[in-house]
Amino acid sequence: MKAVIFDMDGVIIDSEHFWQRAEFEVFSSLGVILDSEFTNLTKTMTTTEVTKFWYEKFPWEGKSMEEAEEMVVSRVMELIEQVGSEISGIESFIKKLKSNGFKIGLATNSPYKIIPVVLKKAGIAEYFDSIFSAEFVELGKPDPAIYVMTSKKLGIHPENCIVIEDSYSGMLAAKKAGMKVVAFTNGNQDVNVSLADYKIESFLKEELEVPFIM
Repeated sequence: MKAVIFDMDGVIIDSEHFWQRAEFEVFSSLGVILDSEFTNLTKTMTTTEVTKFWYEKFPWEGKSMEEAEEMVVSRVMELIEQVGSEISGIESFIKKLKSNGFKIGLATNSPYKIIPVVLKKAGIAEYFDSIFSAEFVELGKPDPAIYVMTSKKLGIHPENCIVIEDSYSGMLAAKKAGMKVVAFTNGNQDVNVSLADYKIESFLKEELEVPFIM
């Protein structure tokens, strides 16, 4: 293995509650009724896909889908800057990877403009050799394109890349791209790790036990 590619939401920053809050505030203000059955479906979608999903169910007036999406993204960025919530131990873990000679990448379904905000807040921006967002490919995860493009930007073949993911759709995308997968559970027993080659429960406790960095 020559490169480690990180997912962002749920791996670098605990941001699910930020997205839920922002989407509720914005879409509710536009007349959308956010049913929990549907919000579970939107968790793994890109922001563009989520906006389109709600618009098709509750078409609103006065704002374009692009404007509504931008409202959500801006609100999430505000919450990240105000609150933070980066995953414990992430900086020391990435520093160890760098000291072991790995290239470091990031591949996220989130919009590109959020990435620098997250990395700056977590204090890890300097460690990344490449960052990539699904907004630059036709389909987000679980489509493999985002990971294929990230490996190209890193200059490392997919088979020499290992991905750290917290969602099944992300792990599936990495596997389709021909990469090894580390499931990051952060203590969540509900994470589906069936596709994973390795598992990490905490960056604080288990970094020395992961075979690929020994």
